[in-house]
Amino acid sequence: MFLRRFRPMMRVEWIVLAVVAWMVAALNGPWWTASVAGREWTSPTTWSFLCATFVALVALHFALIAPLMSRRTLRPLLSVIVVASAAAAYYMRAYAVMLDPTMIRNILETDAHEAMDLLSWSMAGYVLLGSSLPLAFVWLVRIERHGWIGTILVRAGCIVAAVVVAVLAILPVNRDLTSLMRNQRELRYLITPGNFVYGLLAQSASDARNAGVPRAPVGTDARMIRIAAAGKPRVFVLVVGETARAANFSMLGYARATNPELARLDVVAFRDVRSCGTSTEVSVPCMFSPYGRADYDERRIRNSEGLLDVLARAGYAVKWIDNQSGCKGVCQGAGIVSRRICPGGECFDGLLVSELERELENLTRDTVIVLHMIGNHGPAYFKRYPQEFRRFTPACATAELRRCSREEVVNAYDNAILYTDHVVASIVGSLQRRSSSLDAAMLFLSDHGESLGEAGLYLHGLPYAIAPETQKKVPMIAWLSPQFANASGVDRACLLRKVDEPLSHDNLFHSVIGVLDVQTRVYRAERDVFEGCRVPPGSGYARSAAR
Repeated sequence: MFLRRFRPMMRVEWIVLAVVAWMVAALNGPWWTASVAGREWTSPTTWSFLCATFVALVALHFALIAPLMSRRTLRPLLSVIVVASAAAAYYMRAYAVMLDPTMIRNILETDAHEAMDLLSWSMAGYVLLGSSLPLAFVWLVRIERHGWIGTILVRAGCIVAAVVVAVLAILPVNRDLTSLMRNQRELRYLITPGNFVYGLLAQSASDARNAGVPRAPVGTDARMIRIAAAGKPRVFVLVVGETARAANFSMLGYARATNPELARLDVVAFRDVRSCGTSTEVSVPCMFSPYGRADYDERRIRNSEGLLDVLARAGYAVKWIDNQSGCKGVCQGAGIVSRRICPGGECFDGLLVSELERELENLTRDTVIVLHMIGNHGPAYFKRYPQEFRRFTPACATAELRRCSREEVVNAYDNAILYTDHVVASIVGSLQRRSSSLDAAMLFLSDHGESLGEAGLYLHGLPYAIAPETQKKVPMIAWLSPQFANASGVDRACLLRKVDEPLSHDNLFHSVIGVLDVQTRVYRAERDVFEGCRVPPGSGYARSAAR
């Protein structure tokens, strides 16, 4: 009897309402901060806006969550939502990110090793502090029993009432709220738990639509126009960088010497290249697609073949070697061999060079090899390079970037760029040493950039429309052996004159198709960075079959 006094009996609806009110009030710091930015705290309109918005958000979240609850599901399901909301609040607060559907997809696709970098004692403490009170309430309170007919009627009535309350709360501040959400549409992705619930539903719906849908063929007419010396295989190595931003490459104007090894090589560094997305999950499928950002259609891109399929169909041996979380679907076609080199843990990218060496030893036919780097994957930049590359100090040695000064974060990031420079230069060295037996070329292109504390932002993945240039501007570096350049008719001096032209991931598909002498209708010369630099321009190389 004594314990029962401290365990009140409540209806499911009241329990949900109480927990939702707690989450809206306590776990939405980024939203409340952004929504009142620039307002006067002494103004009555500020407080009326806050109160009206609070009531509306509580009512709308109740209407969203209540249909999922029953006496059996209430405790476990509400507990998961509370803990997830606390974790989301910490993640948004610590790294200034937004949980839009794309970020939710990134989280779902993150492997265990990458996820571990985001876990910390600070996060555990924050989640415990933010969820302990509502969890205690959920598990201590007793749940009233009611007949199923009465439960359905009451639940339906409560949901309708919640929607009505939300509308009535919004009406007095409608002009203010509408203006805020219209001018800063991305703010909706700061509202927890609505942001990740919506994201999960959106991704589930997308996966359901795409389930079992066959990939649309691309470049079915592809064929190779072989010009290289007889009996001498051609190899093209495409290095997909991870989270390497152009702003920190000394070859592209950065003050620090982060590219000492590449700077000594005969490479072409393009200075104005933009990514298709701000995350691997978006950028990798997009950069290998013939459609790209200019014709962006996520469903079309994910459900269509891409660059590697066309190259395999044209007659190239195609191999994908991965030191990351997979190829995001671009290496799953017929004729493409893929493997991950470090499935049981985290490996430095130098292992990719060893793998390439083994491939080159046995290469007997024209081949395209894609090397997918772990690169500068954050927030644990310090894990991405061996200690001998810890040249910029003091370097942040934790994944909790807020514990480090911005200088320490940048130092760790630059050390990782320095190591990427070494790895890419080593790849070129491996190809150079086989110049007598191979016609070789290499192209390095990062998937997206990174924020390193500018304007309080860290990591990447912001919606493209509002993402800073540091998350979108990426390095692209090309190296062609003299033999490869001669066989393909590429004038390096001409390429050097194009380094300041605006380029993007959209150029990758068509540039590779072009320089590898593949003829297909999907080829577009205007997106080929090598077009105009072949001697004579375009003669015999990657001509559209439609011409």
